Amino acid sequence: MKVVKFGGSSLASATQLEKVLNIVKADTDRKFVVVSAPGKRNAEDTKVTDALIKYYKHYVAEKDVTKDQDWIIQRYQDIADELQLDGRVMENIKATVLELATLPIKDNPFLYDTFLASGEDNNAKLIAQYFNENGLNAIYMHPKDAGITVTNEPSNAQIIPSSYDTIEKLSELDEVIVIPGFFGVTQDNHICTFSRGGSDITGSIVAAGVKADLYENFTDVDGIFSAHPGIVHNPNSIKELTYREMRELAYAGFTVLHDEALIPAYRGRIPLVIKNTNNPSHPGTRIVLTHSNTQQPVVGISADDGFSSINISKYLMNREIGFGRRVLQILEELNIGFEHMPTGIDDMSVVVRDRELTPIKEEEILRQLTHKMEVDKAEIERDLSILMVVGEHMKDQIGVTAKAAKALSDNDINIEMISQGSSEVSILFVIKTAQKNEAIRALYTTFFE
Repeated sequence: MKVVKFGGSSLASATQLEKVLNIVKADTDRKFVVVSAPGKRNAEDTKVTDALIKYYKHYVAEKDVTKDQDWIIQRYQDIADELQLDGRVMENIKATVLELATLPIKDNPFLYDTFLASGEDNNAKLIAQYFNENGLNAIYMHPKDAGITVTNEPSNAQIIPSSYDTIEKLSELDEVIVIPGFFGVTQDNHICTFSRGGSDITGSIVAAGVKADLYENFTDVDGIFSAHPGIVHNPNSIKELTYREMRELAYAGFTVLHDEALIPAYRGRIPLVIKNTNNPSHPGTRIVLTHSNTQQPVVGISADDGFSSINISKYLMNREIGFGRRVLQILEELNIGFEHMPTGIDDMSVVVRDRELTPIKEEEILRQLTHKMEVDKAEIERDLSILMVVGEHMKDQIGVTAKAAKALSDNDINIEMISQGSSEVSILFVIKTAQKNEAIRALYTTFFE
């Protein structure tokens, strides 16, 4: 039994939906189909989700929303016309889109989520109808009926664990079940969306709930590459990753699959495969709990921008009990999360994402460090990138860190900081953002060419 999720690019047009139909038909084990809202048909096009955001903003600003409604309805109508679908499904979609403009604005924290979720919800109705009219016994199922019950956290819903018992019962049904991704329903019957990568999260939840043998995540690429193809020309495609390796790569910039989407499938011990809707015969990239065979020590190299470092120096810092705790307490009181904290004897650096800092917060951090904690020196260093070398088998081979450091040195790339956890799944380098692409190419050449 397989759960299949299709992203927005896979569902953008009638041509793409024909590919989706053929993929589902090709394997009778594909019982559950989780869908996103229609994506862009071309570079100049607008995603349905973006159109819904615009619709929402105009509605809460009490502006005329007729053009927004017409555009969204016509977007679905174009697909329905190309597929020659029965008109009843479009009557339902049109009514749903118009109904959004009747919802209360005041004291309605779930209004934004309700607008956005309609993109996936309406697409699931259309796709279920298309499947039925083309030889598949399929039904549309709302997340409430599927048992996807979530917490009361708008735009950041979390699945309630007891939901899995209800979701498991879906495996008893005979039909192909089409479920809209991206959102669940609270116990108070409110629409509530997941965070980034929401449809991936829905697919992962359903796969874990029905105890699927495989979760197939279809997108527009042939799996995951060892490095960003926009930086490295024609990089290797990764055949197999562990969940831990994928988590490390996703953290540092690999955007094929958001790391939160991995959690339900990981906990449910469900293998996952990233595949290409436009090239379904390609094996893609499997994500598993443990490698099925011996792998090379490094599976991927990734990097992410937008980091700053709070650098602190104080003589005899290591003898001052509670020093590190007090530094982190300053950040906690300012609602700032930290990413990494490499230390020396008398030095400490706290790496944070740029978005966590504001000029006022920066000034307060430096003030408290200087006057309250009496450090000798405190400064904030900007324009940093995190560079990750990832592979679970690095721990089995001596000299990986040395090879990485030499590759950077040979290309005149200065390492600002270096860190490796006890699990040795990844080596983390902090470098200047201006040298990021050059660093990725240097490491790729060293480990893959």
